Amino acid sequence: MELVGLFILVVLALAAGLWLMSARVVRQIERGVVFRLGKAQDVVRPPGLTMLVPLVDRMTKINVQVVTLPVPAQEGITRDNVTVRVDAVVYFRVTDPWRATVVVQDYRFAISQVAQTSLRSIIGKSEMDDLLSNREKLNEGLEIMMDSPAAGWGIEIDRVEIKDVALPESMKRSMSRQAEAERERRSRIITADGEMQASEKLAAAARTMSATPAALQLRLLQTMVEVAAEKNSTLVLPFPVEMLRFFDAASRGEASLPAPEPRSEPLLHTNGQSPDAAATSSQDRRTEPA
Repeated sequence: MELVGLFILVVLALAAGLWLMSARVVRQIERGVVFRLGKAQDVVRPPGLTMLVPLVDRMTKINVQVVTLPVPAQEGITRDNVTVRVDAVVYFRVTDPWRATVVVQDYRFAISQVAQTSLRSIIGKSEMDDLLSNREKLNEGLEIMMDSPAAGWGIEIDRVEIKDVALPESMKRSMSRQAEAERERRSRIITADGEMQASEKLAAAARTMSATPAALQLRLLQTMVEVAAEKNSTLVLPFPVEMLRFFDAASRGEASLPAPEPRSEPLLHTNGQSPDAAATSSQDRRTEPA
């Protein structure tokens, strides 16, 4: 009886040891793929406690959380012949643990290589302005390019984002000069529009004041009040515009008077003598006695 009891204890101990060897715990964020004698089982083990056949089964756990994979910066030439360096980040997760384990050797490395080649391809197809301002469309293009091979590996691409675009220093200086010139152009246009609107308002005010002469006098008085409120030693006296018009009309009247014509004395010609000699002989005749 003692031998039977000892045998039962040994059997129970071996059973407990085998149970401990075959028991596995799969976490909520994982799925288990079991290889039985080297062959992958079709049934994926869910989270919780699962039992394996000792010395026969091997289980590989696959994380099904969203993975954030940074893509190293890739250098390329855009369609408009500009050399740029672009880096990105890929968000993906495993949707089919069996295919991610059996079909591809290292799905993380595979996704990284696909992301790098797709990024180089998208750089060559795009222009520099698109890389800087139209990234949403490029992100969608990258996601479509990566989703095709990843779907066969049991991986779903959640999203792809371009993080940074590094430009050459010469291109940065050129873009800075372009932006400065554009802002200067806008400033000049705004200033010109303001001058034009101000001139239109001044012309309308001038027409209104010309219709009512008293308004001009009130405006002059208001200007004097504003100047006197500054507490300075400068006194501004408005000069009537009518007086300026009077001086202008007077100056135009003097300029229009005809210039005096030069008077010419008659020349005396006697017996072929010169004018001076003829005048002398005529004076001598007047002085002779009768």
